[in-house]
Amino acid sequence: MMKKIFFAFFLFSLFLAPMYKAQAQNLSTTNTTTAVFDTTGFPQWAKDMRRWNIITFGLFPFSMFVVTFSMDMIRWNNANGMDFSDQGRRYAPWPMKSAGAFEMTNDEYLRTIMLALGVSAAVALVDLLIVNIKRNNERRRLESLPSGIFEIERRPYPEAEEPPGGNSE
Repeated sequence: MMKKIFFAFFLFSLFLAPMYKAQAQNLSTTNTTTAVFDTTGFPQWAKDMRRWNIITFGLFPFSMFVVTFSMDMIRWNNANGMDFSDQGRRYAPWPMKSAGAFEMTNDEYLRTIMLALGVSAAVALVDLLIVNIKRNNERRRLESLPSGIFEIERRPYPEAEEPPGGNSE
């Protein structure tokens, strides 16, 4: 009975959805071609944290795959020493699992997620350290340059002298 009421409410809200349309923006009054997002107002630490955030969450799916595969390999080794028989592959990682495979417990799955998050955050932290070291080295290099105004003297390139003995054709 509850499912029917939920389904009826869901359908009713779908039929009402066209009534609640948002107004579109009038593009003739707004000039979007000259609007450029300027990041010069943000402090450097905010830009660094945004980079760390992007790397951490972008790397998470890949680290989750690697950590899950590694955890399955460890479970398989601990369970039966990586036995390749049909019965022994019940603990094997995803591509080698047999029918009736043992799934991870909630505790193992939570440990896997936390480990994947830790790996992603650690890689992002290493990237943050490398970028900061490069930035500081570049700042030190620029500060070590002599100060003042440089005058560049421009002269024409000296013409090559003719080899002795005339033309060498």
